[in-house]
Amino acid sequence: MTRQIRAAITGTGSYLPSKVLTNADLEKMVDTSDEWITRRTGIKERRVAAEDECTSTMAVEAARRACDSAGIDPSELDLIACATISPDTLCPASACYVQRDLGAKNAAVFDLSAACSGFVYCLTIARRFIETGQCKNCLIIGAETLSRFTDYTDRGSCILFGDGAGAVVLQAVEDNSRGVKYTVMHADGNGWDYIWTPAGGSKLPASHKTVDDRLHFLKMRGRDVYKFAIEKMQWLLEDCMKACNLSNDDVDLVVPHQVNIRIIKSATEKLNFPLEKVYVNIDKYGNTSAASIPIALDEAIRSGKVGRGSTILLIAFGAGLTWAGAVVEL
Repeated sequence: MTRQIRAAITGTGSYLPSKVLTNADLEKMVDTSDEWITRRTGIKERRVAAEDECTSTMAVEAARRACDSAGIDPSELDLIACATISPDTLCPASACYVQRDLGAKNAAVFDLSAACSGFVYCLTIARRFIETGQCKNCLIIGAETLSRFTDYTDRGSCILFGDGAGAVVLQAVEDNSRGVKYTVMHADGNGWDYIWTPAGGSKLPASHKTVDDRLHFLKMRGRDVYKFAIEKMQWLLEDCMKACNLSNDDVDLVVPHQVNIRIIKSATEKLNFPLEKVYVNIDKYGNTSAASIPIALDEAIRSGKVGRGSTILLIAFGAGLTWAGAVVEL
């Protein structure tokens, strides 16, 4: 059998801030209740970055743990790709700060903005760099400080979001039994206003009015997002399994974007996919956008739920609108 270069996940890491924001805390801030939040979303608490933390600092901690897990020195990295919609600065990319603080002096770097699908988008890009021989060692990060863009007077959205970072090391291997086996990416810009931040870009730069009108916070069309997420999660599960000729029994774990427990249950039940094979941690961290899949993946691996030889599906959908999936053999 001819050995092909495959892009394999060889290390994972994650970081969550120590500050916990519970549903009980939110009850004191807006008109809501623990029962209402739990029933509608499955979220019990989420993490909030400290004043001296930001997207790049959390990304660095997750990245260090991923590099340690892979047994690689940051100086060996060829590429750092950071998925985020909450960068430290509009310019330069948060990945530049990560490179500096890691000491990854030989890595090319960039940020990617595809919201909750961003990590899988980055994974897809890095996979191709490795398979074409341009890179051997890539660091893929999903990191968000969404608390800085959350309107804590909006009861419909402030209950959802949390902060954190997750990372994986993707390396070139000559082993047909492991690696990223399949990826798919899609988008529909007609849904741009399902989830968006109106101000702060070139179209509507910061001003006293945009600040007063609270236009620098995330806005959501909740019902439309709900319908979109269920539809795309079902489609992605079916597409990934069909593309790789997999049955439910062949899949060891599905790691979905942690958006809403009702969405996750609804989509998997319609495909007769057992919920015990779906990794869920939304109750602890809420929706961390691009960080949610790598955080969940790191937890699943470190807890022993999956390991070498496992087949996993990564399923993401988010603002843009974007959706993406991947089949990975660990």
